[in-house]
Amino acid sequence: MHPKDIFVPDLDSPDDQHAYGHILGQALTIRLTEQRLLDLFSEGKLFGTVHTCIGQDFIGPAVAAHLRENDTVFSNHRCHGHFIAYCDQVEGLLAEIMGRVTGVCRGLGGSQHLHYRRFFSNGIQGGIVPVAAGLAMGHKLDGDDGIAVVFIGDGTLGQGVLYETLNLASKWDLPLLIVLENNLYAQSTYQGQTLAGGIEDRFAAFGIETARSSTWRWNDLLEAVGESVARVRATSRPLFHRIDTFRLMAHSKGDDNRPAETVVPFAQSDPINILLQRYKGHPWLDRLLDGIQERLDRAIAAAEAADFGPPPRCTVAASASIWKPLDFKKDRCLAAVRSGLDVFLHELPKALIVGEDIESPYGGAFKATAGLSDRFPGRVLNAPISEAALAGLGNGLALAGHRPIVEIMFGDFLTLAADQWVNHAAKFAGMYGERVKVPLTIRSPMGGRRGYGPTHSQSLERLFLSQPGTRVLALHHRFNPEDIYRRLTLEDATPTLIVENKTLYGTFANPTPPPGYLLQATDEQFPWVRLKPGGKPDLTLVAVGGMSIEAEQAVQILFGMHEIVVDIFLPLQIYPLDTACLRESLAQTGRLLVVEEGQGFASIGSEILAQATEALGCLAVGRICAEPSIIPSARPLEGKCLPDTARIVSKVLEMFGG
Repeated sequence: MHPKDIFVPDLDSPDDQHAYGHILGQALTIRLTEQRLLDLFSEGKLFGTVHTCIGQDFIGPAVAAHLRENDTVFSNHRCHGHFIAYCDQVEGLLAEIMGRVTGVCRGLGGSQHLHYRRFFSNGIQGGIVPVAAGLAMGHKLDGDDGIAVVFIGDGTLGQGVLYETLNLASKWDLPLLIVLENNLYAQSTYQGQTLAGGIEDRFAAFGIETARSSTWRWNDLLEAVGESVARVRATSRPLFHRIDTFRLMAHSKGDDNRPAETVVPFAQSDPINILLQRYKGHPWLDRLLDGIQERLDRAIAAAEAADFGPPPRCTVAASASIWKPLDFKKDRCLAAVRSGLDVFLHELPKALIVGEDIESPYGGAFKATAGLSDRFPGRVLNAPISEAALAGLGNGLALAGHRPIVEIMFGDFLTLAADQWVNHAAKFAGMYGERVKVPLTIRSPMGGRRGYGPTHSQSLERLFLSQPGTRVLALHHRFNPEDIYRRLTLEDATPTLIVENKTLYGTFANPTPPPGYLLQATDEQFPWVRLKPGGKPDLTLVAVGGMSIEAEQAVQILFGMHEIVVDIFLPLQIYPLDTACLRESLAQTGRLLVVEEGQGFASIGSEILAQATEALGCLAVGRICAEPSIIPSARPLEGKCLPDTARIVSKVLEMFGG
């Protein structure tokens, strides 16, 4: 498809200069900036890669021309043109890509990860779309008449999370404009090899209005996009605008294997190339080009004179070892979770909960949200079975200043939302120069002992550890869950995953320690809890999550039948984690046993053992975890795969020589 109808303004006409001067100036600024970036890369002055939008230059200006100050834009890896059109921060962009502290993200984000005011970009295809939907939902909840715009490429049409989000956006009437830059190639693969069916048909299937333009008739594009923006704003409905275009340069840097006979005709019909050739030496155009080049010269010189940005701040756990008595209201853990969610919604007017089947009368698969939708109408929302889109929606809401809690019905399904945790929630604050907050909370039941079988009984929390900038909490029965949510209301920066072991729901969060023990906690927001024996301990035991119950039962047997005294430690925050509070006990016992329900390889137990032995040297250590197999549905077989009281007792006796 080669364009035949191409718009080029008459630069000899004052009317055309006035009508199109601004958008031409922006498009030429984008073109010359990206050409200069390619030069800088060849000179070794840039890092990583550069994805240029040369050939697509008019799209960003056409959209930005119709946006208001409170609108939000989310872009992808090919974001420079959108960014310049949005905020004209050429200097900040160049410094950012050159890694300098004067960059818009202090040199931490680079080419693909830009943030300025209400502009965001990320290099994950498809994953940006639910985030943009969350930002759109934020506009709707705030009633500020703002809209969200998300730029995607035709390669994104292969991503499932896009369609999850289209369903949500249409069903919930979100003011979201989806702009498709249809440049015919996903990296190097031609669209005809990968795309089935019609493009607009995909969006129309969700009841979403569509529009179509091209960059060759960029005067019509400017008008048509204005109509689309106005339509989204007036209806508070999503709209899809397809823009046919062509990328003249490589996907990134110089990795272009498209045949010349494909690219050259598009280069010859490119409106900017035609304009530059037709009006070469024209005074009006020369003044414009000279001004842009001089600006780029100054911007590059300023960036080169600046320092490289500081290293990102690392996530570290507190190293508290001050123990204080712990007391709280005794309550069933499930009721305490529900009370905590109630507190969260009551204390934070911008809090809301989204999840599957969480509204009344059902109230969630484990009834944790029972009655909350009645008490907080419009703030506890049933959502489709779309874990990735829900987590992304939560990220967008958090960026918009809201306090979302996303419930994932079973912890096993968190893998469907992993991209939003790993590449979005965990990254935004750091890669945007610590200038945004992502107060997202995801909560989910984990674990077995309910006979739910291989895909509904796993303990997968270990898969979500080690992401700097995040926090993972694991409930146990010696800390009231209500207090966790109460404490979260006081903290609005860290994406938090809360793991709720299913077996805890029916048990009591109990402040009364067993006879001969003291219940203590470290002086931290989400502390270690300790059941400290009155006498000198023989063994230090760490139990993670729901294993706190089995561990306590084993400890009573060990003392009553074998006179072995155990010092019990229960971490509430399992990432980030510091085990310094164990050292006093380990200095006395020299023995450490870690008990967790999940798989042992590369697990939280492994980390605890590693930290302890690094700090104290040679210890007698052991761990108990799930068997390396699937978890059967049959309860007798399930019991043989998961750690229990008997296995703990047996392991301790083994550590004491039988």
